[in-house]
Amino acid sequence: MKMQENQEFKLFVKEIKDKILSSQYQALKKVNEELINLYWNIGKDIVVKQKLYGWGKSVVKNLSLELQKEFVGMRGFSERNLWNMRNFYIEYEDNQKLQSMTAEIGWTHNVTIFQKCKDNLERQFYILAAKKFGWTYRVLKHQIENKSYEKYLLNQTNFDKTLPEKYKYQAKLAVKDEYNFDFLELSADHSEYELEIGLINSIREFLSQMGTDFAFIGNQYKLEVGDEEYFIDLLLYHRRLRSLIAVELKVDKFRPEFAGKMSFYLSILNDTIKLPDENPSIGIIICKEKNRTIVEYTLREIQQPIGVATYKTTNKLPYELKAYLPTTAEIENNLIKFLESINAK
Repeated sequence: MKMQENQEFKLFVKEIKDKILSSQYQALKKVNEELINLYWNIGKDIVVKQKLYGWGKSVVKNLSLELQKEFVGMRGFSERNLWNMRNFYIEYEDNQKLQSMTAEIGWTHNVTIFQKCKDNLERQFYILAAKKFGWTYRVLKHQIENKSYEKYLLNQTNFDKTLPEKYKYQAKLAVKDEYNFDFLELSADHSEYELEIGLINSIREFLSQMGTDFAFIGNQYKLEVGDEEYFIDLLLYHRRLRSLIAVELKVDKFRPEFAGKMSFYLSILNDTIKLPDENPSIGIIICKEKNRTIVEYTLREIQQPIGVATYKTTNKLPYELKAYLPTTAEIENNLIKFLESINAK
């Protein structure tokens, strides 16, 4: 083949592959929708018959035995899963909006969400996020256990104006408002060096607390500008975002100059370290304390993507943070852009 013909053939092959993949996806999506509808109807029938005939709990066990006799080798009809179907129907029977959304994710995802999340807005958040970001069951479970919903509502970043639309929401989910470093054995007056070394020595626990998809690159990562050297406390990489993540650790209260220094680091990373096919670097400043108003003013004019968080070394939620938990109305307002952006794509 001539070069031009060869290029056209490659394009033709790609088009056919895309059509096959799209067809496979649509087929799997249809199968999943049918499965969710089946489980919904089984759950509904159990509830209706229990009310109609006054049947007790034993009906679920007996039904499971009969179904497994008839459909030998077919998974999904265990007693436990039949209870899940019943509870699935009960949880969503009065919410048509959530009903329609449940078919967009897998069954194990749905079970995890309705069992672990009792607020409907929270359920909506995780259903849409799981769909948009392709979360596996394990990733979804991790996101719920790490309270990504609450952290998304609370966290302080400037990502809305500094990151491209296509991945700013994923970035917001990747940065928490507070990190729990209770696995560290530190004195109350620990230094930044002690905090950094403690995290390095407990790297597995540290990365687990940071969240999924983070990889460790190095600590005291050296940047050279002219004849001067600068050092980033911790440099991470986020696989899903495909971004370098610079982390600065502060054992005192957040100060505006911290953001200026981080912005400087991010500029250097983008110019000298970031690969051409990677997304812009992101900065996370983790402090012992922060005044939320000061953080808001500081980030307002910063052009680099930066998030400001705090850390704690106990499991208790600081009392002063509770005052910032949003009301139901505020939650709806805070989530509307996120939800609309997902529905639009």
